[in-house]
Amino acid sequence: MDQLIIEGGSPLYGTVAISGAKNAALPLIAATLLAPGSHTLHNVPDLRDTRTMLNLLEILGARWQRQGQTVQINSDHLTGVEAPYDLVKTMRASVLVLGPLLARTGFARVSLPGGCAIGARPINFHLKGFEQLGVTTRLEHGYVEAAVEGRMRGGTVYFDIPSVTGTENVLMASVMARGDTVIKNAAKEPEVGNLIDMLVAMGAEIEGKDTDRLVVHGVDRLHATESTIIPDRIETGTYMIAVAAAGGTVTLTDCTPAHLPALTEKLLLCGVNIETEATSLTVSCPEIDGRSICRPCSVDITTLPYPGFPTDLQAQFMALMVLGNGTAIIHETIFENRFMHVAELKRMGADITIEGSRAVVRGIGRDKLCGAPVMATDLRASASLVIAGLAAGGTTRISRIYHLERGYENMVEKLQRLGARVGKVREESARAGADVRA
Repeated sequence: MDQLIIEGGSPLYGTVAISGAKNAALPLIAATLLAPGSHTLHNVPDLRDTRTMLNLLEILGARWQRQGQTVQINSDHLTGVEAPYDLVKTMRASVLVLGPLLARTGFARVSLPGGCAIGARPINFHLKGFEQLGVTTRLEHGYVEAAVEGRMRGGTVYFDIPSVTGTENVLMASVMARGDTVIKNAAKEPEVGNLIDMLVAMGAEIEGKDTDRLVVHGVDRLHATESTIIPDRIETGTYMIAVAAAGGTVTLTDCTPAHLPALTEKLLLCGVNIETEATSLTVSCPEIDGRSICRPCSVDITTLPYPGFPTDLQAQFMALMVLGNGTAIIHETIFENRFMHVAELKRMGADITIEGSRAVVRGIGRDKLCGAPVMATDLRASASLVIAGLAAGGTTRISRIYHLERGYENMVEKLQRLGARVGKVREESARAGADVRA
């Protein structure tokens, strides 16, 4: 099993290109099941999760090939309607094939999802939405079975809490339903908008993009199309926070700064310098005689649906607040188990107290944060440990980095190009004290 070894204390300098968004690529890949033909997707990141979704489509009968960041998917002949446990257990987003399979075949059987252990994340939102469209659902032996006679019918779907994957699944299910479907309290994340753009390009009729009320006018059929995945705002935010923690100056290209309003505001309050353009931004920390002096001001955050502070950046921001000059309160409102990284940060010297859904982070500064052996518990927790390791003194060894590889494309290589002393080694090499400074 691979581990990540980080020799901390080096500021980051240079330029890094942001990859396509994992959380946009997965629903767009699933959407190719809606219509026969050859679909082309550009800017698809090469990640564990995208490979898993493509392998799932192959099990269902689709064929695909990748050339660089472009993936071509042919869904002319679907031969299956079941997403098996062995694939779905590794990635919750596999449930996104439910809506397209229902719309195209009238039946789907999907294993209950897995993925990161950050909370229950039930799919009851999806199932209740399908039922409003005339779908019958049942749970049996760990699988969701959903079926509809003929075409689905339009209906009104209300989400008690905005659900990104729930909104996406119901959207894909409803595009070929009879009549109109209204989705209320829909998720407004940019990834949902990316999916809407693709569905419209396929011939769907959808009103209300970027709002919490979507109206879908059902059409008889869709056609194959060509779409581009938006830049990954969570990867962008992770590197922004990494520079704030480690110091230095980094320009992020091929990104969309407008997709990170809450994080940008909080980092400015921390004392970080941020200059934005339409598709790039530069993050820097104040320096004297070439040495970063940016000890961030402690700032409170509360995670909220978009455009609020993303829950997928909470762990990374907590790592930054460990370096702060005061006390920060971090309130997690989206997932109940998303403080699993706290125990690992405390191994590095962090002073954090959990009070229900809040974490009280008392800043200790860079000098007191020490490298240590730590274990990744989920995707974004992995990134928080990388950030802490970059800022800490000494060596940090992160195990179970397969979580990291689910959502960050070429992170080791990108950090190395910025001057970070980081490398990936086999567990046996790490125990033997492999040097990653070269």
